[in-house]
Amino acid sequence: MGSEGPSVVTVHVTGFKKFHGVAENPTEKIVGNLKSFVEKKGLPKNLVLGSCTVLETAGQGALGTLYKVLESAIAERENGSSAQGQIHFGVNSGATRFALENQAVNEATFRCPDELGWKPQRVPIVPSDGAISRTRETTLPVNELTKSLRKTGYDVMPSDDAGRFVCNYVYYHSLRFAEQHGIKSLFMHFVASLLEALAVLN
Repeated sequence: MGSEGPSVVTVHVTGFKKFHGVAENPTEKIVGNLKSFVEKKGLPKNLVLGSCTVLETAGQGALGTLYKVLESAIAERENGSSAQGQIHFGVNSGATRFALENQAVNEATFRCPDELGWKPQRVPIVPSDGAISRTRETTLPVNELTKSLRKTGYDVMPSDDAGRFVCNYVYYHSLRFAEQHGIKSLFMHFVASLLEALAVLN
């Protein structure tokens, strides 16, 4: 048997629960509705939606669920399933357009406590990785993805700053895992005002 064409890619998607005074995180609603949206609208031929998971908006509090998602993707691949990828959605309330994050930094400096009350300051996310200046980059071509999305009308930009809050924390762990296991990972920051509008649509 030879290769019959492009391989199928299964994508696992995460969003976040409520955070810092926002009772309903728009990414929670979008991730929660994604499967039914895909059932109605469909996906490109070689793309499959895997799991849709909502994480606690807490650095260490998100890790148990995050690693279950990441490890299930590896188990699926080892059982002969398609290539695996992770897409993480977060909200940047100060952003004026969508941002595809190139990298995450090994630094947790939370401007406010996370949903479990943790407020680290200049702490390495993974101490064994070394200094807080250490970065991990996605292997996906962020600049090409940005150009492609712009051609289809999306106001999106590449970014090298995922912040230092829970989004960066989760992305750093995901990129580290992806590198160790040969999968892809991407974090996308949404514009809060647009997400809020999208979240009420069905």
